[in-house]
Amino acid sequence: MKKHFILINFIFIFSIISCINQNKSENNGKNLTINTKQGKIEKVQLIEQTRGVNDSVTFTATSKVYTSNNADPTNSSISLSEWESISKQAEALDLSAISKLQSPTTGRYSDRALAATIIITSGGTTYTSATFDSGHPPKELEALYNEIQKPTRILKKKP
Repeated sequence: MKKHFILINFIFIFSIISCINQNKSENNGKNLTINTKQGKIEKVQLIEQTRGVNDSVTFTATSKVYTSNNADPTNSSISLSEWESISKQAEALDLSAISKLQSPTTGRYSDRALAATIIITSGGTTYTSATFDSGHPPKELEALYNEIQKPTRILKKKP
């Protein structure tokens, strides 16, 4: 009788341990899918505007397009290293929280600064940042903003 009792307890304990390990594996798979889905940056766009000014630069894995005030867009190719730098900075962000980030300055309220917005498309979803003063992004967006500005300065100088 004791042998049967011990055997039944052993089987019961073994099945519980198996279920716990299986649940952990399933959860890890779900987390990996979520991270992979957010990690695929498709497009990054910076829009800077105020009365009379409407500048936009859009980066994809193959191109960068600069548009200013209804002028013809300036389209050029992007190097792999440029895209990797920009997408790496975008991947590091909590995209679902960028719309709630607070701007450190308020010059855009009185046209002392362009109102800037960063739009990131990842995994088919578009994430839009809160508006901030051009040149003064929220701390969390600063690295991405600076990466975007490097090639943008070159595009703005072209005739």
